[in-house]
Amino acid sequence: MNELIQILSPFAVQTPAATSYPEKGYHIDAAIIPERMTDAAAKLREASFALESITGVDWPEAGQCELVYDFYHWGMKIRAALRIRVTRDNGEVQSISSIYKGAAWHEREAHDFFGIRFSGLDDHTPLLLAEDADYHPLRKDYGK
Repeated sequence: MNELIQILSPFAVQTPAATSYPEKGYHIDAAIIPERMTDAAAKLREASFALESITGVDWPEAGQCELVYDFYHWGMKIRAALRIRVTRDNGEVQSISSIYKGAAWHEREAHDFFGIRFSGLDDHTPLLLAEDADYHPLRKDYGK
């Protein structure tokens, strides 16, 4: 666990924290500097971690959206949650799809549902919404 904390620390807003897996569902929680997410993902890839999912959270009161990247390592049986926050209006983050090919699907989904853009993503075609959709249905103010 300490090795993973050391790997992630240079990219984090503050020192990553060990958590209780039975309570949280992951072993490490790290708030990552948005501009350093690709560096953190690359280090996890080098350490044989796999990307499980990328999900979004809308924080309208803070004017932000959060992306939660879930990674796991089968050999070490460690799960890590990396979080970044971007501005809610015109939020953009660098794609990690060049590091984890499967990330493209998750990034397109996050764009559909939350409006977060991923620079460097080859395909921005809506994944789950109609191509002419101009709304993001998982934002808390959707439909108001």
